[in-house]
Amino acid sequence: MPRMIVGSEETRLVVVRGNSASGKSSVAAGIRDRFGCGLALVGQDNLRRIVLKERDVPGGANIGLIDTVARYALDAGYHVVVEGILSADRYGDMLAGLLGDHCGVSRCYYLDIPIEETLTRHASKADPDYLAQVTERELRDWYRERDLLPGGVETVIGVGSALVDTVERIMRDTGLAGLPARVN
Repeated sequence: MPRMIVGSEETRLVVVRGNSASGKSSVAAGIRDRFGCGLALVGQDNLRRIVLKERDVPGGANIGLIDTVARYALDAGYHVVVEGILSADRYGDMLAGLLGDHCGVSRCYYLDIPIEETLTRHASKADPDYLAQVTERELRDWYRERDLLPGGVETVIGVGSALVDTVERIMRDTGLAGLPARVN
């Protein structure tokens, strides 16, 4: 398949992956808060569960939708953070294509959080409906230890990195820390 160049040399593409309750959404929101306007959040849960009301299945429609939204935002001049569990077996090819086609700076991070910490973080969520829907049993069934993308493309961030430190690291690594927010 021919390469389809996306974004520009100035755009940044950040992928944040990890198990459920590993802190992906908090990291993505922290990057957005720290950067400001001009950074698009492409959340797997939002597109899969809210927009499509789709289960996470092989070949699901959300895979293409995540790719399309990220590409559209990059082509519109936005920096993009794609975040989600994004399991390597189901989303790896799409992510590899997106990373390969992006002509700006691209970085991938995997939040490596042990199952016991995952359960603790999940229990602290404020949404009682979500807590009732997603049980410890489901979290254990979904958990994949070190589900890394092939090729060593991800920086692994462990449980010892505080949220603010993780956000700052990604801001520095990607160059977002030195770029101005977009003026709308």
